[in-house]
Amino acid sequence: MADNQRIEDLRRRVQRDPASIAFAQLAEELRRAGRFDESVETCRAGLAVHPGYLSARVTLGRALLELNQLEEAQGELEHVLRNAPENLAAIRGLGEIHHRRGELAQALAQYRAALALARNDPDLEETVAQLARQVEPPKPAIPTDGLSFDQMQSELLKLAPPPPAVPAASAAQAAPPPPSVAPETEQVAAWPSPETAAETEAADAPPSPTPIVDSGAEAEALASEEQEPIASHPELDRSTRTIAALEQWLDAIHVARADRRS
Repeated sequence: MADNQRIEDLRRRVQRDPASIAFAQLAEELRRAGRFDESVETCRAGLAVHPGYLSARVTLGRALLELNQLEEAQGELEHVLRNAPENLAAIRGLGEIHHRRGELAQALAQYRAALALARNDPDLEETVAQLARQVEPPKPAIPTDGLSFDQMQSELLKLAPPPPAVPAASAAQAAPPPPSVAPETEQVAAWPSPETAAETEAADAPPSPTPIVDSGAEAEALASEEQEPIASHPELDRSTRTIAALEQWLDAIHVARADRRS
């Protein structure tokens, strides 16, 4: 009875002043009361005088939606959004129009836009979740059961990049020198005479040591050689990072399996 009284008061107010903007209030009360035809008629009469009254166009679009006049309702709501892109009621109305037509992807986009404006609306959250399950494919789950540790390790190693190739120069430097081949037969030299032995001994004696003077240039050269950084191999660094990431992923899988079993 209170709603009917309010509707009658607003109706008399509009009748006394046909140019009053109270028509928008009257049309909204009629829509809420389920009197959709009267709401549409009141909106159109008032919008003929106040065509830029957007809240009245929202009421008109929602009333037309309830009457299942979807084309006209969409036109009114899109007109509102061209002038007020963040009008929540108009966005939700367009979402419902697409939903009724079975255009689920478009409906989901509109409902998500509405949810961005009304984040704590449980009805919108439920609608978005339901449509997302119908429209979007489920995300693949990470298999944590059915594979042994060795099998998972084998699969992960398949994904790891191959070890970097060692340059030819480095391989040649790292290779040990070939052993000297002794002759199959050795010839025994004749025993030297004392004079020849003395000369040979004098020739084989080590020279007297001479003092070595370290100049500043030589010291700097040695220091620069000692401090020369070792160039890192980019392929080896990438392989190391990849293996570390795979090991972390394996640890996460083991933790998830332990939590599931506990």
